[in-house]
Amino acid sequence: MSTQAKTVAFHTLGCKLNFSETSTISRDFVQHGFEKVDYREKADIYVINTCSVTENADKEARKLIRQAKRRNPDSSVAIIGCYAQLKPNEIAGIDGVDMVLGSAEKFNILDHLDKMAMGQDTTILNSSIDIVNDFRPSFSVGDRTRSYLKVQDGCDYTCSFCTIPLARGRSRSANITSTIKMARQVVDQGAKEIVLTGVNVGDYGKGTDETFQDLLAELDKLHKVKRIRISSIEPNLLNEGIIEFCHLSNLFMPHYHVPLQSGSNKTLRAMRRRYDRDLYRSRVELIRLLEPDACIGADVIVGFPGESDDDFIESLHFIDELKISYLHVFTYSERANTHAINFEYKVDKKIRSKRSSILRNFSKKILEAHQNKFIKSSRPVLFEYLKNDKTIGYTDNYIKVAVEADHSIINTIQNVKLVSAHRDYINGELIN
Repeated sequence: MSTQAKTVAFHTLGCKLNFSETSTISRDFVQHGFEKVDYREKADIYVINTCSVTENADKEARKLIRQAKRRNPDSSVAIIGCYAQLKPNEIAGIDGVDMVLGSAEKFNILDHLDKMAMGQDTTILNSSIDIVNDFRPSFSVGDRTRSYLKVQDGCDYTCSFCTIPLARGRSRSANITSTIKMARQVVDQGAKEIVLTGVNVGDYGKGTDETFQDLLAELDKLHKVKRIRISSIEPNLLNEGIIEFCHLSNLFMPHYHVPLQSGSNKTLRAMRRRYDRDLYRSRVELIRLLEPDACIGADVIVGFPGESDDDFIESLHFIDELKISYLHVFTYSERANTHAINFEYKVDKKIRSKRSSILRNFSKKILEAHQNKFIKSSRPVLFEYLKNDKTIGYTDNYIKVAVEADHSIINTIQNVKLVSAHRDYINGELIN
């Protein structure tokens, strides 16, 4: 195939790290003369950045490939991302796929497309993950007023359910000087908020004399940026120093996402997590002490092998006790080449589904409770987009707010009175 094609469309599955990488790759296409179009439109090239955390992510990737070929049977489809690294031959066997690029090759997609001949068999370029040791900086820009800035990649942990180390390799990051330079680029392009992303961001600087807290201290000196958030950080790496630093900072928002996975110590041990209930509780309690209004989110996996009804109820009670603000709920999915796939005492899939439904409903309730606490109060809101004649934005503590106002307030921070609850957001009124 020749890169004379003029239109390219992208679709991203999975985490914010994937979004930052897709955005970087798409800018490379535009710089080389391509017109970027929406994935729902007809395009000459479709690029799908995949996830492989769950079985559903695999299925979604297959659906997107079929959709692309229906829109333009003559298009070329390139698959990148974690699924591409883990199962390249499986993807290559899907009708309509022209190219599969692993972790070491995805950032050079333009070069590979230019060398690919039309009509040939599917091209697979997939190096062993063991040789993937360079760090490729990425950031998203243009989609919203916030930018996802990749500061770290890979993971050295061996959680028994997770394929990410196999898909992304060892933990690595750029030095602080390079990271700050990238952050300044983000701000210069108009972003008011930076979200720090990575596979395991708290591991930033591993193997060097630089630490994640050192990075936060330098980011705190940035001019022009109004807000910084940490996308997600492991509880064992979220030390007291980081929490206290963020509390004192004017830039770091009172919003933490701290993966829990289970509120049962028995299950945490089986998962090979690096903390227990007591450590997790201590982190949440310190946040609540210093930042009573903070939003605290957590990831939870249900239906892990060996999880009994009592274990599940223990998790539910633990989450309730801690006053977590919201949950990201994942139904356990068997993944090839993980330790857990060989565990006995599999939880029936119907029970997994039931527990997932219970936790998702619980998450809705605790999120509503978190939001409703602030009704009749005022909060600063960074407005991001228009939807259904409403201008939508987020408070410092991550409450979604909608106001009656035109688009002129997008990418500005306004004081807003939170008035009433809606199903998806809080109705607000601008304070003049």
